[in-house]
Amino acid sequence: MFYISKLLSFAVQPLTWVGVLFALALLCVPSRRALGLKLGWAALALLVLLGWQPLPDALLRSLESRYPAPAWAALPSAPEWQRYAGIVVLGGALRPSWVRAGNGQVALNGAAERMTTPVVLMRQHPQLRLLFTGGEGELHTTGEPEAVQAREFFESMGVPSGRMQFEAAARTTYENAVFSAALPGVDKSRPWLLVTSAWHMPRALATFRADGWNATPYPVDYRTGTDTPWTRYSLAKSVWRWQLALHEWIGLLAYRVVGRA
Repeated sequence: MFYISKLLSFAVQPLTWVGVLFALALLCVPSRRALGLKLGWAALALLVLLGWQPLPDALLRSLESRYPAPAWAALPSAPEWQRYAGIVVLGGALRPSWVRAGNGQVALNGAAERMTTPVVLMRQHPQLRLLFTGGEGELHTTGEPEAVQAREFFESMGVPSGRMQFEAAARTTYENAVFSAALPGVDKSRPWLLVTSAWHMPRALATFRADGWNATPYPVDYRTGTDTPWTRYSLAKSVWRWQLALHEWIGLLAYRVVGRA
C-alpha cells in the first residue's frame, strides 16, 4: 500500500498531466498536425487554469469543513478534558530525514500545527498522554523515522518524556492506526483526541474508527477559510493545493474501497 500511495502521489500531480499532454502533442505533430496543435493548446489551457486558486481551495474546503473540533475543546477548564486518555498526533509535519541529515536540525514544514498544538494542550492538561505515530515515509531513506525527530522536538518544548509514547514504523494512515494500537499500555477503547491536518482528518478519523479507536477529531493546519477571493492566482501555490486535494480525495476513496475507512 505504501508504494501504491507513492505512485498515486506522482499520478495526481497536475503538472504531470500538462507534461503528458505536451508530450502527446509533440508525438502527433509529424503525422497528425491538427490533433497535435489541439493537444498543445489543451496543455497550455490546463496550465493556465491550474493557477486559479479558488478551484483547488473548494476541494480542500470540503474536506476541512467536515469534522470541526468539539466546541468544548476551546475551553481549557471544560470537564470533558478529564475523560480523555491522551492525544494521538499523526506525523507529516517534519522535514524529511535526509534534510535533517544535512544540518542536524529538527525542522517543521507547513503542517507545523500538528506539532505545536499538542505542546499547548499538554501544558494545559497534565493528565493527558501524547502518542506520536510516524515512521520514515520517503522512498529515499536514511534510517531515521520521523518519530525520532518528533521526540527531540517535544522534549525541547518541555514535554516530560514520561508522558510521551512514540510509534516509529508507520508509513501510511492505516499503519498509524494499527501500529499505534499495538503499543504497550494503549487502550484504543478509551477516548483519544486525534490531531492531524484538517484536510487529512476525514481519512484519518475514518481509518482510526474503522480500526476500533474511540477517536475525537481535533483538526489543525487549515489551508482554506470560508471562501477564496476569485482574484487569487498563483501557479506555484495552486498546483501544490491541487496535488494535496486530489491526493487526499483519491486516498479517501481508495481506503473506502479496500475497507480501511
